[in-house]
Amino acid sequence: MNKLEVIAEPGKQELFLTRTFNAPRDLVFKTWLDPKAIPEWWGPRKDATIVDQMDVRPGGTWRFISRDAEGNEFGFHGVYHEITPGERIVQTFEFEGWPGHVALETATFEEVDGKTKFTGQSVFQSVEDRDGMVSSGMEEGAAETMDRLAEIVEKARVS
Repeated sequence: MNKLEVIAEPGKQELFLTRTFNAPRDLVFKTWLDPKAIPEWWGPRKDATIVDQMDVRPGGTWRFISRDAEGNEFGFHGVYHEITPGERIVQTFEFEGWPGHVALETATFEEVDGKTKFTGQSVFQSVEDRDGMVSSGMEEGAAETMDRLAEIVEKARVS
């Protein structure tokens, strides 16, 4: 299985994620924005994900809640700025436990030999914000999230 690559150069405000999925681009893109599929792949397996709000259009908002086994809830939200079907999503991302620290995220989906190369770029307001996100364990969480997405699109591809 393809693994997530995380690039966080010292002193930079940005972070890059790349991963190739063994599924066509349209399937990966559709699954990425499907509110019924998101609880199946977004976040750690040990937590439940609730899609509280998801208005997929420029200016539309999204909000997901992760609930752990003890019932603690952690909210995440943002605004969609650009949606290019099958190709690109630009949105903001904010963890509600750390308000005021908003990142601008760009997700691109590229068809490569019947597979999908995902590239995610997150631009943070400061190097400190970026480093705080990296030190929070986001790399492990993002890797698990991408593994879960890969499982879902692989199942959909073969069925």
